[in-house]
Amino acid sequence: MDGWVFARLVAVIIAAVTITAAAIHLARDSAPVSSSPSSSATPEAPRTDPLRVTLQRCRALGEAATRDADCLAAWDENRQRFLSPTRGN
Repeated sequence: MDGWVFARLVAVIIAAVTITAAAIHLARDSAPVSSSPSSSATPEAPRTDPLRVTLQRCRALGEAATRDADCLAAWDENRQRFLSPTRGN
């Protein structure tokens, strides 16, 4: 086999693999993510977790949060939720 023919064959194979990978990537990005049929009928409003709101406020406080009683209590509750052996939900 001539060197130029082999180089062209390799170039065509690489191009084909690249085009296929790009097509798969685009197909995955544009495909809608479907959830269960019952949940798509009526979207549920997101529930606001007061602990999450408090933790976000504490994160914004930075180092001052280490001296804030509300932040200390929120961190303790968050640890209890995370480390509990059973979930209440």
